[in-house]
Amino acid sequence: MAGRPSTYTEAIAAEICDRLADGECLRSICRDKHMPDRNTVHDWAFKDEAFYRQYARARELQAETLVDEIIDISDDGTNDWMDRQNGDGQVIDRVVDHEHITRSRLRIDSRKWFASKVLPKKYGEKVQQEISGPGGGPLQTEVVPTRPQITREEWLKLYGLT
Repeated sequence: MAGRPSTYTEAIAAEICDRLADGECLRSICRDKHMPDRNTVHDWAFKDEAFYRQYARARELQAETLVDEIIDISDDGTNDWMDRQNGDGQVIDRVVDHEHITRSRLRIDSRKWFASKVLPKKYGEKVQQEISGPGGGPLQTEVVPTRPQITREEWLKLYGLT
């Protein structure tokens, strides 16, 4: 976009990383007129090792912030109920707002997914693999000798090409 900054400055880099660490997404940050395009930020991270480390750390902190938000979302039940009104505007019933609860679940699941990808050792699924032999017994190993190397001349003679 015309008018957007494309030259790297430490001030813009710091603001981007601070906002990421605070949980804001890069798309949202880059919508601001004083911010560079997302592709420019990615280019900076690709070309500048120091910015890449700063950006990567900000993404890790972003995941931690989003994990903290999971508790807030889970504990906030303020919109879980809604009032049903009659034609005169009188409240006649209080019912569960399933749409709000479903949206909260989606917000939680999105944050869990993000954290599991950015910080897999901490928030990812633990995968443990065990290899065993027949009947669950110990794995048996066997050393198989390899064919000795032959020279080109020996190979040609072996196949009758000389």
